[in-house]
Amino acid sequence: MERVLIIGCPGAGKSTFGRKLAAITGLPLHYLDMLWHKPDRTTVSRGEFDRQLNKILTERQWIVDGNYARTLDVRLRQCDTVFLFDLPTATCLEGAISRIGHERPDMPWTETELDDEFRQWILNFRHDILPEIMEKLKLHGEGKQTVIFHTRTEADNYLKSLV
Repeated sequence: MERVLIIGCPGAGKSTFGRKLAAITGLPLHYLDMLWHKPDRTTVSRGEFDRQLNKILTERQWIVDGNYARTLDVRLRQCDTVFLFDLPTATCLEGAISRIGHERPDMPWTETELDDEFRQWILNFRHDILPEIMEKLKLHGEGKQTVIFHTRTEADNYLKSLV
């Protein structure tokens, strides 16, 4: 395990898992939200995002946390391990709500509310986004270790198995 993707619905626990995995393995952790978003809640250009991402992907070791469907194919081709968080929608909503008002290392600002658009994205994830992710895993997943978590306990148990 040297090039790791962590993907899944927002609020599922991807970033928390990524921090714990990085602490155990010593692999450098990169959050796509930190590459894309600026502290003023604007975004970098696609070109700048792609340059930063490609720089990370040329490294020998990394953990990349985030979905960003536009670049998922290239990340899947480069990785050797995929962790997919396929948790219930209600769990993901609770997770997203629980982080409101808390500073996080995976976002350049502190969220003050769960806006309607983001809430809807979480609600639609299983129907709209997850099938696309599963198709991309079929296309690029051969020869890669793929672990799908359906609960946070499964993710925690996986981490415990590494120590």
